[in-house]
Amino acid sequence: MDNSYETILDAADIDRILTRITHKILEVHRGADNLILIGIQTRGVYLAKRLQAKIKEIERVEIPTGDMDITLYRDDWTRISHHPVVQATDILFSVDEKQIILVDDVLFTGRTTRAAMDAVIDFGRPDRIELAVLVDRGHRELPIQADYVGKIVETRRRETINVLLTEHDGEDKVVLG
Repeated sequence: MDNSYETILDAADIDRILTRITHKILEVHRGADNLILIGIQTRGVYLAKRLQAKIKEIERVEIPTGDMDITLYRDDWTRISHHPVVQATDILFSVDEKQIILVDDVLFTGRTTRAAMDAVIDFGRPDRIELAVLVDRGHRELPIQADYVGKIVETRRRETINVLLTEHDGEDKVVLG
């Protein structure tokens, strides 16, 4: 990346944030019973797996995680691309009567979250759907807010937040550009 990008979070910051979010989830839910993490493609999937590992470390239980692509659920997908790249949705368990936590890297307009909620409901009827995000950058177009937020970053609408994760990008870092 060129010099016009400002590093907002480094690898240690991201790990600390995920540890804090994990403890908050376990505090709110009083443990990990009936809990499911669903990562939104692409980087939300990796964040969900990291949260799963932290929960296992603390609670000694492995909660289910799923992967979700919401591309075709978006109300604006035709404006994004006429040839969308659809990735895997991998939810191999019932969501009925479960506590679902959607996990994403950045919360911006709220459209991705709304699409993810629609997709989850197509799989069944959970008791509750919550949202955990690494970065909330504001500029909502829908009345959606995260239940668990790593960092709030004030941005201009034209700026971008790029989350880089080792599993996909070779390093952990969040940059503002």
